[in-house]
This record gives sequence, C-alpha cells and structure tokens, in this order.
Amino acid sequence: MGKSRKKVQIIVLLVLIALGAYAIVTQVFGSDGKPKVGSTAPDFDLLGLDGKAHTLKEYEGKAMVINFWGTWCKPCVKEMPALQSQWEKWKDKGVVILGINAGEDEMAVSNFAKQVNVNFPIVLDTEKSAVSSYGISPLPTTFFVFPNGKVKDIHTGQLDLATLDKQIEELVNSQ
Repeated sequence: MGKSRKKVQIIVLLVLIALGAYAIVTQVFGSDGKPKVGSTAPDFDLLGLDGKAHTLKEYEGKAMVINFWGTWCKPCVKEMPALQSQWEKWKDKGVVILGINAGEDEMAVSNFAKQVNVNFPIVLDTEKSAVSSYGISPLPTTFFVFPNGKVKDIHTGQLDLATLDKQIEELVNSQ
C-alpha cells in the first residue's frame, strides 16, 4: 500500500509541475503560443543577406521593427518602400528595421531586395524557426519591440508609412 501511495504522490506532483509550466507559458506567450504585447520577443539566430549570423540579442538597447514577409506576398511587397523609407529616417537614431523572410532561399530574397531597392537588414528564416516561435500567420506581420526587448505592438497585414512612422516615434519616445 505504501508503494502505490508514493506512485500517486509522484504522479500528482508531476501533474502540478506540468500545470505550473503551462500557466507560465500561456501567461508569457498567450494561449496560442504567439508572443503578445508586453511579453519578451523570442530570440532567433538567422543568416543575413550580408552573410553573417544575426540574433535578437545583438540589437539589445535599440528599438526594433521586426517584419515577417515573403517575396510572393503582395501586401509584403507593397509595404517595402515604407519600410525602406523609415530605415533611412531612423537608422542613425537607435532604431533597427529587420526583415525576416519566411522560408525562401538566399538567391530569391537577394534578387528581390535588389529589384525593389531595399537595404535595411534582411535575414533568412529558411527553416521557419522564427516564424514558428513568433506564431506568424498570415504575412506580413510586424512586431514593434522596445529597446528592453518587450513587444510594444503587433501589426498583422500591410503597413502604411503613417502607421509605421507613428509606431516608431512611440518606440523612440519611450526610451
């Protein structure tokens, strides 16, 4: 009887630990696993078009606009000029605009970037690991991240210049 009671206690303990872990994860990331406003943006380690590995941590202390996109996505293509314009306006003021391409190869993305004349940092999520950890669906989706790494806002769909500028202004003024 003592052995079966001990087994029950262990099972109850494991269930409580699992429930506690679930509660913490849903509090931080929301019930769908996607980061939410106020949570910490998930880190990533992705290869950039510049040939270097990039992580979220390298941008610590800077306001960030993290834009998930694809070359085949019409709204993504339409918002590229606004992203480029804001990159040129804010790059020397502690703001990083980072394009995370969702699942395409380097040649396609590089050719696209040249064709639409964008030069803000672009990284390749060929395995869609960042797409998964950020819970991205649909494209484009943009995360506005405070310098401390907390998510300020999440915008799903095409961004226009005015919205982008307002969001970045709020990020910068929060510092």
